[in-house]
Amino acid sequence: MKVKNLFNLKKQLLTLVLASSSFYTLAEMPMTIKSPDSQLQVDLTLESGKAYYQVQYKGKPFIEKSALGLTTSIGDFSKNLTYVSEQTNSINQTYQLDRAKVSQVNYQANQAIARYKNENGDWLDITFNVANNDVAFSYQLVSAHEATRVKIFNEASSFNLPDKATSFITPQALPGTGWKKTKPSYEEPYTYDQALGTPSANGVGYTFPALFKNESAGWILISETGVNGNYVGSRLGESSKDGIFKIEFPQAGENAGIGNTYATMAMPAKTPWRTITIGSDLAPIVETTVSFDLVEPQYQASTDYKMGRASWSWIVWQDASMNYADQLEYIDLAAELNLEYILIDALWDANIGREGMEKLVRYAVSKNVDVMLWYNSNGWWNDAPQTPVNLMNTTIARKQEMAWLQKIGVKGLKIDFFGGDKQATMKLYEDILSDANDYDLAITFHGCTLPRGWERMYPNFITSEAVLASENLVFNQHSLDLHAYNATMLPFTRNPVAAMDFGPVFLNKRLSRTQQNGTIRSTTDAFELATSIIYQSPIQHFGLTPNNLDEQPGYVLDFIRNVPSVWDETQFIDGYPGKLAVLARRHQNTWYVAAVNGEKQAKTVEVNLPMLAGQRVTMLVDAKNKTAQQLKVTVPENGKLSLNLLAEGGAVIYH
Repeated sequence: MKVKNLFNLKKQLLTLVLASSSFYTLAEMPMTIKSPDSQLQVDLTLESGKAYYQVQYKGKPFIEKSALGLTTSIGDFSKNLTYVSEQTNSINQTYQLDRAKVSQVNYQANQAIARYKNENGDWLDITFNVANNDVAFSYQLVSAHEATRVKIFNEASSFNLPDKATSFITPQALPGTGWKKTKPSYEEPYTYDQALGTPSANGVGYTFPALFKNESAGWILISETGVNGNYVGSRLGESSKDGIFKIEFPQAGENAGIGNTYATMAMPAKTPWRTITIGSDLAPIVETTVSFDLVEPQYQASTDYKMGRASWSWIVWQDASMNYADQLEYIDLAAELNLEYILIDALWDANIGREGMEKLVRYAVSKNVDVMLWYNSNGWWNDAPQTPVNLMNTTIARKQEMAWLQKIGVKGLKIDFFGGDKQATMKLYEDILSDANDYDLAITFHGCTLPRGWERMYPNFITSEAVLASENLVFNQHSLDLHAYNATMLPFTRNPVAAMDFGPVFLNKRLSRTQQNGTIRSTTDAFELATSIIYQSPIQHFGLTPNNLDEQPGYVLDFIRNVPSVWDETQFIDGYPGKLAVLARRHQNTWYVAAVNGEKQAKTVEVNLPMLAGQRVTMLVDAKNKTAQQLKVTVPENGKLSLNLLAEGGAVIYH
């Protein structure tokens, strides 16, 4: 009897604390949260027991009334809710990044946490952070009945776009499709200015991030961040005819059916963040740091991980180059161009062997080049035959392999072929990263999901593919014909939210070893050099080949020797998806400006570069024969400069 009374007293005290905490103050619905500059506004309402939000920017609607809530194993938090209270906070946080498009961030936002009660008496806290151009929201479940665990079956979360908005988004792939059943892997083409309500290519919605044009009012980028082994990776479902996109969880067939499609969590359970970036132009989209603002490092770095550039034989010379002699040649190429790394791709274990690899690593180190090695992620979730295999899928095998890699001096791994967004897969990503940090190994993922805040969360995470990347330029002519077009899409879609391992800078006229066959490149050399800046990845795996050393002028090679891969500042200068992209990035005291023309006709672009006003700069621009010519010019005092871009051409300016 005494035990029972004690239990009831404990329960009553817990309920009292949760309900009447001084942390919360009673307020009325609807409630409004504004950005620090008051230009961005979120309104929360409760209508017939359902929670909604809407977003305005500069007085114009960008997200119309959209649903909020969760459906879980402990109850339904998407309907029959009762408003309880709210808490408000002001956030002013400064932090540093060492592998991103900026190095120092001051995150300022206004926060509101609205508490609702469901029919069972449990609480749903909905947190909204509103910065000057970014909105983010997440959920937390708090049990009044001592529940210790929960299954989150789905979210009611939706994004109701204005009816006349148009989309620049990638369709979700069906599970078990693609190369050896390795999809979904975020490698689909983007829609272009597509009307809302248009069915997706595969009928299962779209992947993050998702870019929308709100007529002449501006732009909207929707994504998520903070996803780790405690949750699933989400996507946008099919758009309704009136422009409503709902959050969807993974498909049952992802990763060959391994794992649940829902999330399982300990209580109190906190979900990742949904993010919405809004701007009158594309500058807030390109420059946003919202993916990093809302997350924290998950563990300490075991070593000082080095960023940089890499030579990479496979991208042009393909599988046949996975031999000892060719890798020696690419180590020498890296050394000649002052590249920090060589990436040795699939089949090295079969064609070079472990003893051979130990010798290669020693040779590379003697040339001041570090080595990264490719691995298949596989256990049994796809049919990809490339080896090494069955070494990254279990903790025991992984740690044994990583101990050997650390012993011989390997510095990083590229791990490929994941194929899903289930919680089990997200946990695999996190386990690989955590184990690799114990052995001083940096990690790149390919055939994979979108990284969601991972550059800040995991100190040895470097970059991810999650894009229709440069291997397709080699595989088929159609992809190469769209190369320039896509180079003006990705800076405004995929790349703003996370590092993107596209694999830039191809200087061969035909993408093959001999240049006697293979796909034919129509982009200019200056365009290719510009992609080293346009695409942001803290390690860039270049598409260069040894013959480029003899074919390119010294000033081109010197640019490659010195171009950074991490940045202290990034600015949008000009552009429109599919047509033009002009970005400026600063590394220490040096500004690099890159322009790429996505269209098949020449154009002249006037750019405004106040950071270079009155400065003497070097320009690499299009020559008539599509090579890159070097110019030395002084930028006018007004900072305005004209760039003459050939069809599928480009330019680089640096000082």
